[in-house]
Amino acid sequence: MVDGVFSMEGDLANLPRIVELAERYGARLMVDDAHGIGVLGEHGRGTSEHFGLERETDLVMGTFSKSLATVGGFIAGERRVVEWVKHQARSLIFSAAPPPASVASVIKAIEIIEREPERRERLWENTRYMMRELTDLGFDTGSSETPVIPLVVGEDLTAFRMTIRLQEEGVFVNPVVSPGVPPGRALIRTSYMATHTREHLDRALAAFAKVGRELEVMS
Repeated sequence: MVDGVFSMEGDLANLPRIVELAERYGARLMVDDAHGIGVLGEHGRGTSEHFGLERETDLVMGTFSKSLATVGGFIAGERRVVEWVKHQARSLIFSAAPPPASVASVIKAIEIIEREPERRERLWENTRYMMRELTDLGFDTGSSETPVIPLVVGEDLTAFRMTIRLQEEGVFVNPVVSPGVPPGRALIRTSYMATHTREHLDRALAAFAKVGRELEVMS
């Protein structure tokens, strides 16, 4: 079992290598693609599509709360495996069915993902722009390859201070501190959407630059 996109730093699982190991040792592969669905792959089907390994991935799990913009989640795979999970998984046995409105929202979101690829293209334009500008400002953005871009700031207290200052500047971010990350590698988690305009992004960049200089977290 592996994340497709690691949610704190935006890096990708090395799925080709993982598939190679699974095949060598006779293992099955399940990918938690909460942050990949709707974002990665030519059609937005996620990390496995991105690497061309959809047939080699046995189970895909995801959430409705990211690209699909509602609540709930899913698991997809062979019918007999999904049926077994439905009737044997302890966490599912006493759970309720998802609300019809949530299911309808998911269906419509999938239709939009399939019908309007320009939204995904715009998301990646925003991602490339922010990655380039943040790097040019001197921020450590780790090894992100996705619209989740971390700003590595070091100490936990620095992350909390930077979060407060950015909120004062009108920019919402999430601090990530140990044990969510290794000690000394606290970060500010930023993430981007197709609906962010260049004006939004430039405003955020100005705040990042101002606060980054104040706290001396840029190289």
